[in-house]
Amino acid sequence: MKIYHNPRCAKSRAGLKYLEESGREFEIVKYLEEGISAKELGDIIALTGKKPFDFVRTQEQDYKDEFKGKVLSDSEWLKVLAENPKLLQRPIVVNGDKAVLGNPPGSIDSIL
Repeated sequence: MKIYHNPRCAKSRAGLKYLEESGREFEIVKYLEEGISAKELGDIIALTGKKPFDFVRTQEQDYKDEFKGKVLSDSEWLKVLAENPKLLQRPIVVNGDKAVLGNPPGSIDSIL
């Protein structure tokens, strides 16, 4: 199991704490430091059954300044997220062939 985590984000920290309290083993991926490819993001998002745009933080100023109102394909949004990882919703938890946005933290239960 993996959690794609941003330590500076309160929601991501809440998701991490929830996983820690579950007693399960997992790996922490600090995607802002390590980077994340468009392909990896595509594979993860596909496991959720959602579209890449569902994982865009539309409240971020960078989104508002550069992307708001633009109509992009799924592959274009994946590229945007890979190049601008702070626009990625978090945390994302992956467990085998399932993944979920861990906000609220209780949503993680759906893949445990």
